[in-house]
Amino acid sequence: MRRSTLLMCALLVSTTFGCEQAKKQLAAIQQKVELTRQRLFGKKPAPVPVVPVRTAPPPPPPPPPPPAAAPATPKVRDVPYASEDTGTVFPGMSERDVYSLWGRPVAVRRLGEYTYLFFQNGCERSCGTLDVVTLQNGQVADAIVRWPGHGYGGQSSSPVGGRQQPAAATDSTAAPAPAADTTQPKTQTP
Repeated sequence: MRRSTLLMCALLVSTTFGCEQAKKQLAAIQQKVELTRQRLFGKKPAPVPVVPVRTAPPPPPPPPPPPAAAPATPKVRDVPYASEDTGTVFPGMSERDVYSLWGRPVAVRRLGEYTYLFFQNGCERSCGTLDVVTLQNGQVADAIVRWPGHGYGGQSSSPVGGRQQPAAATDSTAAPAPAADTTQPKTQTP
């Protein structure tokens, strides 16, 4: 008889599949089947599955704080420069002569036959350079000067705005500057 009951239920379900009544009847039949199993086999009814309640996902953790800022580097700025070591450097002077006039340089660089002496000038930031004396084979060949206490008696390669001083205006014992070439180039007539 049990099989016939099941067959009838299956028939009922298949004919009325999708109806609410069929669903209710199917649920009632399943409940009766479970109770019968419990009586016959001494089993406990299967627990009703618990559908978890969906909750909102937990909020994401807060972002880590930004790394501590590196200590601010002090801005480079011009610092007034004052020194008792002043004077005018002339072409042909030795390295020792330059030291005796302007004192000890901030830096010295040597490359082949050239030596570069770097001196403070108080406008390293705004001028873009230290005062530089270039020696070739141990003798002054050029200078770039910006500090008023430093002077150069020769023709400087420094751009306009430098403080080079003509030899006649600074020191009368210096060798005269070479005279400019005044010869005219010869023109050929055809």
